[in-house]
Amino acid sequence: AAWLARLRPDAIAHLGMGSARLAGWLAAHCERLVFTSTAMVFDHRPDGPHDVGAARTAQDDYGRYKIACEDAITAASAGAAIARIGWQIDPGRPGNNMLMALDDWQRRDGRVAASRAWTPACSFMADTALGLLALLEQAHPGVHHLDSNAEEGWRFDAIARALAQAFGRGWQVQAHDDYRHDQRLVGGPTALPPLSERLAGL
Repeated sequence: AAWLARLRPDAIAHLGMGSARLAGWLAAHCERLVFTSTAMVFDHRPDGPHDVGAARTAQDDYGRYKIACEDAITAASAGAAIARIGWQIDPGRPGNNMLMALDDWQRRDGRVAASRAWTPACSFMADTALGLLALLEQAHPGVHHLDSNAEEGWRFDAIARALAQAFGRGWQVQAHDDYRHDQRLVGGPTALPPLSERLAGL
């Protein structure tokens, strides 16, 4: 608290993990907070696409944790921005990255099993970063959905094939119907460029 009082930051980007208590505390100690939440606050029942005002239905621990963070932030500050994001795509960054996850699936299983019944929320990391920066630079309180698949609605198997083409991957993409969910994040004032701007195969 003393450090923040000395620094007096214009805004804080809360991009990592931490308790819900910390998220609320940060929101209370700065005029503008941008917090990255997740599409995982929504379960696949009821199905999407999920609007900014839709009931959050997460059944898993991670989704419920993010809901708790959102609630703590909302209770602490009327000026905070909550940015829900989907699976991120980047050619070089480790971590929870769709491109590298599919590389791992191919190495492990000799194929990439991709559901054609799943419409994922997803974006290229560079586009998400620009969207978060815009929220930091000007006050846009409330919930924002940052999803490059929101309007076009590409299925996961089509995205996997387009990624393989764009990044020279020799994946054996096998479509299935085992997981059904329209996970898209829709609504709100913030929009990202569509996936087709980066993936010619779509």
